[in-house]
Order: sequence, then structure tokens, then C-alpha cells
Amino acid sequence: MRSAMFVFKRLRCAPVRLQHRGVCDVAVVGGGIVGLASARELLLRHPDLTFTLLEKEKELALHQTGHNSGVIHSGIYYTPGSLKARLCVKGASLAYSYCDSKGIPYRRCGKLIVAVEREELPRLKALYERGLKNNVKELRLIDARAIREREPYCRGIMALDSPHTGIVDWRLVALTYGKDFQQAGGSIVTGFEASDITMAKESPAGSTEGLKYPVVIRSKEGEEVRCRYVLTCGGLYSDRLSEISGCSAEPRIVPFRGDYLVLKPEKSYLIRGNIYPVPDPQFPFLGVHFTPRMDGSVWLGPNAVLAFKREGYNLYDFNAKDFTDALSFRGLQKLVLKNLVYGVGEMYRGVFLSAQVKILQKYIPELGRSDIVRGPSGVRAQALDPEGNLVDDFVFDGGVGELGSRVLHVRNAPSPAATSSLAIAEMIADELESRFSL
Repeated sequence: MRSAMFVFKRLRCAPVRLQHRGVCDVAVVGGGIVGLASARELLLRHPDLTFTLLEKEKELALHQTGHNSGVIHSGIYYTPGSLKARLCVKGASLAYSYCDSKGIPYRRCGKLIVAVEREELPRLKALYERGLKNNVKELRLIDARAIREREPYCRGIMALDSPHTGIVDWRLVALTYGKDFQQAGGSIVTGFEASDITMAKESPAGSTEGLKYPVVIRSKEGEEVRCRYVLTCGGLYSDRLSEISGCSAEPRIVPFRGDYLVLKPEKSYLIRGNIYPVPDPQFPFLGVHFTPRMDGSVWLGPNAVLAFKREGYNLYDFNAKDFTDALSFRGLQKLVLKNLVYGVGEMYRGVFLSAQVKILQKYIPELGRSDIVRGPSGVRAQALDPEGNLVDDFVFDGGVGELGSRVLHVRNAPSPAATSSLAIAEMIADELESRFSL
């Protein structure tokens, strides 16, 4: 782990303030892993163009990228032939190759999806068939004895073994994308929160180029960047970035907080690799799981509860606008009604940890309440449609008119976006080239 921290410090991207004239051919709004991967891919394809990445925080990749579980997914869960399945399988392969080429540490520790009750077996076997159709590498079904060989403290009657699943520090990967982008000539501007995207009515004072850069992105502090085209990868704010450019407000982003527990260090021997439950199709989220981390810790969880703030990582974090927007949205109201019992259970287990431990003990019976402490939290940008359905695929949005023809919004980049980031970047670059004839 010492080598990982050394690499992290060396690869911290050097942000800049607005330089020269504040103009570029393409501006990318959003410095998370999808925005960074996309900016990198675009610049590598088009080194003759100028690119600027704008990030509202003082550092890159602080939110969803910096608060995820760190898993390199293999592509088991997704509908065969779907975009998510293809991007995940391809993205995992690209991620491993990229980490090898950059010297980024990772562990291919594998994953077991464990059935603890007989009624789960048909779903587990269906997952196996789905994984085979998705070309997931080295997938196999194993019995209780083989489960104990892989995970001595885990109990189950059958499991799906995915040895190609791994773990990595995704923020470190994202910062390395940013370093690539800068070394190729791209500019990164931090502390720039986009508050307005409009068409320029006149050229900047002193400019001799007329309206060569007709799109104006303004920050809350009054700074401006002018460009020819805009790509937004706003994550938790993707719907609001779309709105300020005159595009649709839907799908709406509703923030869900996931709270993790952490195994005490002296109990980390209980877990070797990732241990996941068999997903229940009645519920909208995956369920709690065991995840080893690159620093040697083990995270348990997360649950899934409504966050009262889009970047609210603590229980009492609150933002009136975020809270009102979420509760007034018909889609969330319908989702809550359809999953009321599940939602109440998630909130209860989030408060009373012994109830969460009881579920975890189905997989690791030796786990006790005294073995865990509260850990970090993440906030997921969940896209919802007005009928309360989770938007489970990629959504691009442009618009009409002169501005709409120059803007591409990545409205939804669903999990596993980190695993798929390099493959997603290729798809976004293809889309941008097609729309804007780069």
C-alpha cells in the first residue's frame, strides 16, 4: 500500500485557473471519472483541438468517484447484449490493462455471489447463464465445500465464483486519467462551478476572432469560458446542468446515500475477496455485501436511503433545494410507494446496526456486533423517470436550436461507471464526433 500512496501523491493533477483567453474548442464540465476519461479519450483522438475540463471542487474526483466501493466488476448482472453488459465486460479488460501500463496497484481477489437459501438457487443459476452470455471470464458455480475453500468463514449452499472481479482505488485511476489529459495538452480548471450555459451575443472585448467560440459557460463567481462545443458529465448534477442549457429536466436525479460499516482490523481475516448476496428482483438495489479495500480494510454494506442533500455524506446533511426537488418529484413518490417496506427496513438497519449485522451473519456467522464500526458513506446519482422506474441505461441529451446543437449532456452513466469508464469514454467520444463532426 505504500507504493499506492506514493503513486497517488505523484499523480495529483495540477489544476490551473483560467489562462490566456479562456477559450477552447471543447469544454468538458465535470471532473469525475467519466468526465476525466472522456476528456482524455477526446484529446488523444483530436490532438489538434483544444480542450478544457471544468470542475466545481478544488480537487478532482471527490464525489461518486471518491466514495465508491472500489470494485472492478466483471459484468454478470446485466441483460445479455445490453449496452451496460458490453461496456462493463470491455471496460474491466481495459481497466486491468490500463492499471498494468500505469503501475496502478490492484488486486484480482474475485467475488462470490452466495446463495444461503434454496429459494435463491434458481436466481443464482440464471445469473450464471447471464454471465456466460455476457462473456464473463472464468465464471463457475461452486458448492458449499468449494465456498469454504475460497472463503473459510463464509457459509452458503451454492455460489457463483467470479475470479475476474477485482478491487482498485478508482480515485487514483481517475487522477491518472487527468494526468494523461494534462500531459497531452489539456487544461483543467478547478473551483469553477458552472451556473449558466448560453450562446454569446458578441465576441469578447479585444478579440479578432469574432464568434469562433460562440458558447459561453459562466461560473458562480462570474468567470467565463468560451468554446465551440460542450460535453457535460455532471453526475449528481447532470439534470441541473441540462436545465441551465435549456434542455430537459428529465430523467431527474435523486440522491441515495449508502452507509458502509467497516470490519475492525483484527477481524479482517474473516474476508478474503468480495462476497455478494443473490439479488432479489423485488427490490431496486443490490443489497449489502463484503468488500475488501486496497488499504487492507473491509467494508460491509451499503444500505440505500434517500439523501437530504446531493452531496450529503452524513446523516444530518441537509439542503432545502435538494430535499424539496426530490420529495416533490412524482417519480420518487411512486418509487417510495412501490418499495415502502423495503425503504423502511433500510432506514431501520441504518440506525440499528445489530439489524444490519443479522443480515451479514447469514454469510459470515462468526461476525458479531462488536466486530464492526460505522464507516464512510457515498451518494449515488440515481436517475428516475416520472413513473418511478430506475433509469438503468445510458442517456444522452442535446437540445434544439443553436445552443442545443453544440451541447451533449451525459444524463445517466449508471453503475458500474467506474469499471466501464474507458469503454464509456470511447462511446461518448464516438457520440461527440457524430453530433459535432469533429
